[in-house]
Amino acid sequence: MDIRSGGITDAVAISELLTMLSKKYIVGTFSEEGVNNLLNSMTPIAIRSFFEQGYRYHVGEIDTRIIAVIGTRDDSHLFHLFVDDKHQGKGYATELWQVGRDACIKAGNLDYFTVNSSLNAQEVYLGWGFKPSYRFLRATNLLRRKPGQRPASAPGA
Repeated sequence: MDIRSGGITDAVAISELLTMLSKKYIVGTFSEEGVNNLLNSMTPIAIRSFFEQGYRYHVGEIDTRIIAVIGTRDDSHLFHLFVDDKHQGKGYATELWQVGRDACIKAGNLDYFTVNSSLNAQEVYLGWGFKPSYRFLRATNLLRRKPGQRPASAPGA
C-alpha cells in the first residue's frame, strides 16, 4: 500500500469507502435518524467541507485505488480510519495511524489523541494505547491516548 496526503479531489473516493464500510459495520444498531446523520457526514460534499475546515487526510492506495483512509481534526482527534474489507488484517490501519499521528505531532501535538470508536474497532485502538474515557464511553465510545503510549501494532490492525 502506498500512502499519500489526501486532497479535496479524493472526496468522492473517500466518501464511497467510508459509506460502504459504515453501512456494513457501524449503522446496524443506529436509529434511522442516527444512520442518516452519520451517512450525511460522509457525503462527498461533507468530505470536501472537512478539507476546507483544515482536517488532514492521508489515503492508502493499491494500483491508484484508494483502499484505506485516515482523517484527523485539530491535530488531536482521529476522525476517520477505514480500511477496505479486502485489505483488512494486513497492518494497513496501523501504517495509516502512524502516518496520521506523526503528521499531527509534527504540527505540534504532544502525542495526545482522542477517537470516537465504533464497537468493532475498539480493540484496535486499545492495542495502540488508547484508553476508554468512561465519562463518555456510553454515549460516544470516546477513547483517549496519552503521550508515551506507542505500541507498534494492535491485534487485527
